[in-house]
Amino acid sequence: MTKLTFLGTGTSQGIPVIGCKCEVCMSNDPRDNRLRTSAMIETEGKTLVVDTGPDFRQQMLRAEVENVDAVLYTHEHKDHVAGMDDIRPFNFKHKKPLEMYASDAVQVALKREFHYVFSDYKYPGVPQVNLHDISHEAPFEVEGLEVMPIRVMHYKMPVLGFRIGDLAYVTDAKTIDDKELDKLKGLDVLVLNALRIQPHISHFNLEDAIEMVNFLKPKRAYFTHISHLLGLHEKVAPTLPENIWLAHDGLVVEC
Repeated sequence: MTKLTFLGTGTSQGIPVIGCKCEVCMSNDPRDNRLRTSAMIETEGKTLVVDTGPDFRQQMLRAEVENVDAVLYTHEHKDHVAGMDDIRPFNFKHKKPLEMYASDAVQVALKREFHYVFSDYKYPGVPQVNLHDISHEAPFEVEGLEVMPIRVMHYKMPVLGFRIGDLAYVTDAKTIDDKELDKLKGLDVLVLNALRIQPHISHFNLEDAIEMVNFLKPKRAYFTHISHLLGLHEKVAPTLPENIWLAHDGLVVEC
């Protein structure tokens, strides 16, 4: 069995947005309160986290996570990498570096933003990491698990989604070419971004995401990377096809 936990389901500003008084940002429904997008996949005794955004520490505490075997990075935007320093408690607890899998572009960003982690002289207590190169061109192995990377385009920026078994997690997508779409066939669970109602230059909107689900035909689909412009969870969720759900922070899905 594979378990997926949505650690965060919000877009780069999260919900509520600073200074916003819209009905979504003022909502008392906890499903409308969204940290920045991240997920945890537990399978075959291993725990993988996708992205360490700025809310990583809060997400780990809220989900009571005691161990992470590896981090998979989708891309280099701050809302997906900014919390990397907070992996340190796992270093201290397990007395070993944390395995991280990232494209060349993500590694450049990590080494720029967290230069002290990768310097020749390492200050005591800095995060300990082992960086592994990945690309969309071939599957890779993480702790004995085969991971299939899927390249999607976030406007002009390549982003990696990941397939493990019959579960696939894709975020920050606007377009996916045919070769990569073939990697997303025959799924039990598909996770896609669905930013808002109106079209967007670099993200699927709700209509785009539904069309992609209808094309790929997974058994179940869940939408994440949601902004306040999508609307209230309680109003949007009932409008979706029967095999599609809006994810929310803390939601656990098994397959």
